[in-house]
Amino acid sequence: MTTILIVDDDPQLRNSFKKVLDEEGYRTQTASSGAAGIEVVKRDMPDLVIMDVRMPDMNGFEAFKIMHGIEPRLPVIIMTAYGTTETAIETTKMGAFDYVLKPFEIPDILELIKKGLHAGRCMRSRVQMDVSPENVSEDAIVGKSKPMQEIYKSIGRVAPTDATVLIRGESGTGKELVARAVYQHSQRHDQSFLVINCVAIPETLLESELFGYEKGAFTGAAGRRVGKIEQANRGTVFLDEIGDMPFNIQSKILRLLQEKSIERLGGRNAIPVDVRIIAATNRNLEEAVSSGTFREDLYYRLKVVTLSLPPLRERTEDISFLADHFLSRFSHAMGIPNPGADKEAKNALITYPWPGNVRELANVIQKALIFNQGTPISKDDILRTSDGENHLSRMPTSDTMTDIDKIMRDWVHQKIQSSSSEHTFEDIMDYFAEILTREALNLSQGNRSQAAKILGLSRPTLLAKIDRYKIKMST
Repeated sequence: MTTILIVDDDPQLRNSFKKVLDEEGYRTQTASSGAAGIEVVKRDMPDLVIMDVRMPDMNGFEAFKIMHGIEPRLPVIIMTAYGTTETAIETTKMGAFDYVLKPFEIPDILELIKKGLHAGRCMRSRVQMDVSPENVSEDAIVGKSKPMQEIYKSIGRVAPTDATVLIRGESGTGKELVARAVYQHSQRHDQSFLVINCVAIPETLLESELFGYEKGAFTGAAGRRVGKIEQANRGTVFLDEIGDMPFNIQSKILRLLQEKSIERLGGRNAIPVDVRIIAATNRNLEEAVSSGTFREDLYYRLKVVTLSLPPLRERTEDISFLADHFLSRFSHAMGIPNPGADKEAKNALITYPWPGNVRELANVIQKALIFNQGTPISKDDILRTSDGENHLSRMPTSDTMTDIDKIMRDWVHQKIQSSSSEHTFEDIMDYFAEILTREALNLSQGNRSQAAKILGLSRPTLLAKIDRYKIKMST
């Protein structure tokens, strides 16, 4: 179970925080001082630390330096009042994951915790390669085909260098796992590894997220903030979906690669930074360069070393192997015996084109296990959804997936253009979140625990979404 350490001298805050995190499914530990927090880190090594700045015996800044010396990859979120913001900024520059101003909104801190835990797992959970089917790790690159053997060799060759790496491949092929493997086998493996998804962050926020800003740089910039690139100094930054990065920000990434420096928004001074850039995209960058949506000079700067991940339909010999791996992994996670899969089920998997690649295969296996009755997974288990329809036969092919992607992007584009709300991003995310929640509940036939597993959420979080979207459950 994921463990979070809360370090604060206020017992009421510690208890309130502990109650919230316990409800979210986390295991919590508490410490009333910086010194006590350090002892917990030495003894138990939590997955994440949330720590106040002002404490009587040792302030959070001093405690962080000691914790960072024990484990530089431990994500630490600093809680601070407005008057100690500068201390929090300095702590972030030294490697703290982020800071939050008191008082804060619970949903905001929970989202920050989720990001911090993901960052910590990316850094500290070792990516395994060329594993056996019985391996239950979710951080594993699986496959013995010739294309995958070439990927393993390429990772081994490029990782020890400081070269920029561009990872290309369709959605669901495992680009983030490969990026992590490159980082973990590099000379920077004991420094930070920060993931920036260039699609998930709105354009208006992406620039400040990457480069930070000075006080007064824009409306609402009440103080200075350190960006992720500056925060990752001496470490590695993974720019996921860089093919979708806004054109105006691309020039700043080019400057980073050429001059090893950045400027905060509203700043005038160049800040030297030493980071390794790993980028990934599922886009055709050559077409993007031709159409003028991606800078040609950045394209050539990025592709110093290119790793091209094969789609699953081009390594069909790995599908049976992957299916066995996911059966082992998900049955272990669900605490049930591994039922295996029969020959007809394997054949059905092998003949399907897998537009969603490895991610889609994992999803199909997980659902089959949820509805299976303990006997070997059959072809019917693979094909059947909760309403009895044929799953694989009604799934779109790779060609129609491209059409669906275009339709969704056009819809989002129109929604953004026509909206005058200050909450456009939240409104659109809510729209899709409601669809996901309803579909998971349909697939699980209303079983909330199973729906939470399908979505990768804690049960309290799912219940909160059911309440938020006013989803009526049949009894």
